[in-house]
Amino acid sequence: MIRSLLLAGTALTISLPAMAQSTPAPARAEQQDIIVTAPVQRSETDVLQGTSILTGEELTRELRPTIGETLARQPGVSASSFGPNASRPILRGFQGERIRVLTDGIGSIDVSNTSADHAVIIDPLLAERIEVLRGPSALLFGSSAVGGVVNVVDTRIPRSVPANGYRLNGIANYGSASDERSGGLAGDVAVGEHLVLHADGSYLKTGDLRTGKGYLLSKSARADALSQVGLPQDAEEPIDFAASANLRRRLPNSAAETWTAGVGAAIITDTGTLGISYSHYDSLYGVPLRYATEVGQEQEAPRLDVVQNRVDLRAEVNTGGGFLDKIRLRAGQASYRHFELEEDNSVGTAFFNKGLEGRLELVQANRGGWQGASGVQFFNRIFDVKGDEAFLPKNETNQTGIFTLQQYSSGAFKAEGGLRYETSSAAARTPAGDERFFRGERDFQAVSGSIGASYGVTDTVRFGLNLSHTERAPSAEELFANGGHAGTQAYELGNPDFRLEKSNGVEATMHVHGDGFSIDASAYYTKFSNYISENQVDQAVCEAAAAPSGREVDLPCFQYQQRDARYYGFEADASLRLATLGQYTINADLLGDYVRANIIDQGNVPRIPAARVLGGLEAQGDRLQGRVEVEHVFEQNRIAAFETPTDDYTMVNASIGFSPFGKGSKTSLLISANNIFDVEARRSASFLKDFAPLAGRDIRATLRFGL
Repeated sequence: MIRSLLLAGTALTISLPAMAQSTPAPARAEQQDIIVTAPVQRSETDVLQGTSILTGEELTRELRPTIGETLARQPGVSASSFGPNASRPILRGFQGERIRVLTDGIGSIDVSNTSADHAVIIDPLLAERIEVLRGPSALLFGSSAVGGVVNVVDTRIPRSVPANGYRLNGIANYGSASDERSGGLAGDVAVGEHLVLHADGSYLKTGDLRTGKGYLLSKSARADALSQVGLPQDAEEPIDFAASANLRRRLPNSAAETWTAGVGAAIITDTGTLGISYSHYDSLYGVPLRYATEVGQEQEAPRLDVVQNRVDLRAEVNTGGGFLDKIRLRAGQASYRHFELEEDNSVGTAFFNKGLEGRLELVQANRGGWQGASGVQFFNRIFDVKGDEAFLPKNETNQTGIFTLQQYSSGAFKAEGGLRYETSSAAARTPAGDERFFRGERDFQAVSGSIGASYGVTDTVRFGLNLSHTERAPSAEELFANGGHAGTQAYELGNPDFRLEKSNGVEATMHVHGDGFSIDASAYYTKFSNYISENQVDQAVCEAAAAPSGREVDLPCFQYQQRDARYYGFEADASLRLATLGQYTINADLLGDYVRANIIDQGNVPRIPAARVLGGLEAQGDRLQGRVEVEHVFEQNRIAAFETPTDDYTMVNASIGFSPFGKGSKTSLLISANNIFDVEARRSASFLKDFAPLAGRDIRATLRFGL
């Protein structure tokens, strides 16, 4: 497979000139507001859907061990918060199969979409830039991206020749809430005029998380546990329910240790690049203990031993104008496995995943205001679960997509249209005679598209409207699952007869950018047919499905079902320059978001983030920056029948940054205090909200440096 990737990249870059050129390509400075994820790079104000960019000082301030927590304070973004080590982004209430998490435009190739307790295999420590695209424009990256895309851009494959022949960037962190010690180092060196070699590595070690004031168990879970005190128990080692209900402060089994290493190389000339990289990811992390609150329940404290080995390829040819401006190739292949360890370190369940993903893009030159990009994308995944909690048969998924994005600009008017056709197949590779799982293969053809326009009312104000139609093929998990899954505390039952999930949506946007002020806002409404959701049903349904194999159903029964549904909401953020005092600029900012989702004629979609507002006051100088912010998350009472409500909370954070060599320098020190008043906080979107609160007071120090 590695040889195939190398041959493909070499073929694409045949047109690169000989290495005898005398001048290396200059490093291209990417502006803060340019979206680099999209095939055609655009200003953030020109994108018809909600977007966010995290880089520089803001990325340093928000950096956390997981990509979900790093992005959790962006508009329209929340996090799954399955403890401090497995937190995946949630975009506009969508998670799992409805968003894509990418590394430099290619999927993370892990199993984080399968369950909330599985970590995303992307290390934020090595991120140079993170972009979030919400809404239908993200469908260019796959039909499963109906909720949006998170793209983490790193430097593992160099993009430019170092001006001084070398460059070095490093980061070191300490966080008090979990005694976090982490650091990363990345360096490039030029060998001759056009070859750049890269190496990087990172290390993270944490203890058990210290939570805010209050109990580990929520009010409802604590009441359930205390109601069992004094009752007879059948367990060999009876559970002390009173002790469990009264635990505070430290979250047992939430420690982690992770290290990564990577090497890369790129040939960079005036007319193109060809690069390849190899990376290794190794992590051992605990899943917070889910306490028993009823007689007969078990208390498990599994740990996950995770390894991924990955090869990536990136190539780009600048064609010199004409109809095409660039040809791009991006591909990645990875082998992933994780072992779910029991308390005695034995392997209870093993997950194996092999994946290959590639994209070829043809980027058109701008001709009279018309530009665009078209391409093809391929994805293959072979996924196998073995052991005590094998809830899914060995399966293979193949997807091939053809897409185009076209844009037209004339003065104040801008228009955009996108189209994607995708074929996909999902096959359960169950051995003959194995009656544990469904068998068979399903094929789907999906067509998704969007069309929209924006108009600049003035030089500072632009309004946009976008219409979209999406189609998504069911995943292998939704089709073939039939077994107990301790991670989600559910016996999960799929349906091999599912049809395409379809949706129609509308989104309105507003961008206001002037001297010293800005407002970005989006409002959206999406109606689904054949929406796939997991709902609790009568135990007899799962018992009937488990009967042929003789398995017991000892977890609540959850069945994937298709119904009509709707999502609607908004997100907005604004900033205002209040004053200039000497060398300092005083800015105020405010963001808010809200999402409502319900399954028609049934009730609320489970685990939807609560509404929230976040306001900040910031002073920015050449060498010194300071910020204070207040975030209020409202209560969530619009819940599914099997959920519990979530209380509101307010967090206060503050930070001060120092750049000793000036704002343009790569060297900085940031000291921050998060959740200063040590409040108890729980995210409504978390499976573990009743057992695992968010971090309490957390004093963080981050040192960045570069040469």
